[in-house]
Amino acid sequence: MPGQEMREADRTYKEKIRELIEPVLADEDMELVDVECLRMKTRWIVRIFMDREDGVTLDDCTEISHQVGDILDVHDIPPGPYTLEVSSPGLDRPLARDKDFMKYRGCNVRVKADRKIEGIRNFQGKLVDYLDENGRKILIVDVAGRTYRIPRDLVAKAHLEYEF
Repeated sequence: MPGQEMREADRTYKEKIRELIEPVLADEDMELVDVECLRMKTRWIVRIFMDREDGVTLDDCTEISHQVGDILDVHDIPPGPYTLEVSSPGLDRPLARDKDFMKYRGCNVRVKADRKIEGIRNFQGKLVDYLDENGRKILIVDVAGRTYRIPRDLVAKAHLEYEF
């Protein structure tokens, strides 16, 4: 299945990029929030989301962009041409790590699953809890009064849903 193979390659590059740049960001007192690695027709798009306690400035993004670009070029990851985007996570910050799901319990989230769970693939509601059940991580999401149990390994994307 070509689409599935492409998603696996994207995940592999994402993991390699994370391993390579996390120490660089730590040296700059930054936290790597998430990495996206997407294959387009003629090039890759690599998105780096970073944060720091007192916020991220445009100068921070520029500096990290130069450092990360050099690292990606040296390691040829992803292979071929790519566009690098470096930014703060924003108000609708992605939730990618266990500690993100723990930290934002009680907040409104938007979750997209790899496949349907109880007939639904896209969930928008309150992240009630994040549990470890026999080694399997589970998101508990309340959608309009109905509770869904979403296995973490089926989460394609998750973001905070900012309330105005």
